[in-house]
Amino acid sequence: MTETAKRRPGPRIEEVARVAGVSKSTVSRVINQEPYVSAKAREAVHAAIAELGYSPNQAARALAGHRANAIALVVSEPTGRVLSDPFFAGVLRGVHSELAGRHVQLLLMMSQPADTGDLVAYLSSGHVDGALLVSLHGEDPLVAMLHEIGLPVVVGGRPLGSTSVPFVDADNFTGGLEAARHLVSLGRKRIGTVAGPKDMAVGADRLSGFRRGLGEAKIGADLVAHADFTPESGARAMAELLDQAPDLDAVFVAADIMAVGALQTLHLRGKRVPDDVAVIGFDDSVLASTATPPLTTVRQDVEELGRTMTWRLLAELAGESGLPPSLLLPTSLVRRASA
Repeated sequence: MTETAKRRPGPRIEEVARVAGVSKSTVSRVINQEPYVSAKAREAVHAAIAELGYSPNQAARALAGHRANAIALVVSEPTGRVLSDPFFAGVLRGVHSELAGRHVQLLLMMSQPADTGDLVAYLSSGHVDGALLVSLHGEDPLVAMLHEIGLPVVVGGRPLGSTSVPFVDADNFTGGLEAARHLVSLGRKRIGTVAGPKDMAVGADRLSGFRRGLGEAKIGADLVAHADFTPESGARAMAELLDQAPDLDAVFVAADIMAVGALQTLHLRGKRVPDDVAVIGFDDSVLASTATPPLTTVRQDVEELGRTMTWRLLAELAGESGLPPSLLLPTSLVRRASA
């Protein structure tokens, strides 16, 4: 038996990852002194390397740098909502467009709080090189958990709370502001809003912009009902506003999909749009142009959101320096018959 055959093979990168409790891609980034690895994960990798006596020579570095050539799009919503809301279809089209010709596979995953542990375990096992996270609620632990294991992540929409994870968002504040200004310019005085969920930054930002716009005109911004980005919740919230203020003459609805429900309630209550109540939505989805009457709305380029998120993640994976920590995409008002 030769000396080479007698020699026990040295530890592999998989062993280092197992002992450190991180993914192989995280070990690779530590070895290659790449950014976007948490201090805790970096320390764990160094400790595992010391414990195992791992020596990353050039060949090992090349092996460690091997990629899955796949990314995940993780949507924190039930499957039914993801498949029925045009917003998510637009994001998916944008992601797919940016990946075209890059030989990178896309995994679409739905996330629920009870599944977070399993999801993190899967994403950290080397199946993907990074993840795009969309529709986060509250201070979702998924962001911190993926950041902790060193997986590159880009979030669609500003996360609530402080975070060092990069994100891409529409200018929701300015969108809400412009909606309010337009309703004021129409001479409306009793203006309400169907706002988004309280546990999402998108809802808070659009509501803040709306309140700023009414404040400029010295109009009260007390008529607020929250909904959850479904037609049914939009219908209920619209009914709540009408019960509170029968003389309401305008409403800003923070998503077209909720505006569809709001229009149904207005019709059932005998309110003419826009004669009695002017309505503005948000998104400029296909629902806006096909509504009755066609919906004035704040346009955000959802496909561009998906493309920009994907570009930002791929640029990080490619080791580009000087990348912006956040990107804000413009919004604009699209005028149609409803306001």
